[in-house]
Amino acid sequence: MGSCQPRLGAIPAAIRVFKWMIAVTKLSVNLNAVAFLRNRRDLAWPNVTGIGRAVLDAGAAGLTVHPRPDERHIRRADVPALKALLNEYPGREFNIEGYPDAAFLDLVASVRADQVTFVPDSPEQSTSDHGWDLAASRDVLLPAIGRMQALGTRVSLFIDPDPAVPAQAKALGADRVELYTAPYNAAFGTADHARVLAAFRATAEAARDLGLGVNAGHDLTFENLPDFVAVIPFIAEVSIGHAITADALMVGFPEATRQYVRVLGGTA
Repeated sequence: MGSCQPRLGAIPAAIRVFKWMIAVTKLSVNLNAVAFLRNRRDLAWPNVTGIGRAVLDAGAAGLTVHPRPDERHIRRADVPALKALLNEYPGREFNIEGYPDAAFLDLVASVRADQVTFVPDSPEQSTSDHGWDLAASRDVLLPAIGRMQALGTRVSLFIDPDPAVPAQAKALGADRVELYTAPYNAAFGTADHARVLAAFRATAEAARDLGLGVNAGHDLTFENLPDFVAVIPFIAEVSIGHAITADALMVGFPEATRQYVRVLGGTA
């Protein structure tokens, strides 16, 4: 990502250029990287709930976690603690990501998360690296979507940039899709930038035209986020964890959060 401080200094100019072009996209801060740092030692800090409070106070619209079976970052015990924190902030949302096996669904149900994002990750993956093959995963997803929606939890499906996929998500009964944006980051600033961004735009438009909400996440940064939300101004929510944590090492989580919120067209 390079040096953080020069980028932060450039943010006001980006805001002036893009703010008039975009609707306000909500920021959900992913706390996995904070939990991963905590878990390096048998200590209670950095405190995941404390960082959650700091970013909510700074204007984040919600918190995201991705608890994996081996608890290498977010632990099961973090989930009810974060839910209790969010209860102090009416209108802020709890988004829980994960593969919809029985244990994961029970965890989400135990706190009645506002949103669940189903991802096709295997337990050994270090991070998400692809979207669902929805046709092949129908038998896994259909009952999981029904169970979550019966609890009042919004369901989002993690997808690759392909305009044909949102129709499959709609057929399964999903409420939203989340665009897997690592390919966008990889193309950013290269000769493929416009082509890749156009594919994301077409996928997002296909979802919107079907009545699906559109989220986005993975490798979104200060540099690449303004272009993305300018071209797709109807993104409902972005989930950002690794990049905002890296920036927070330089300027602190509250300031990093405020800068992201401003880039997204909000005030903080």
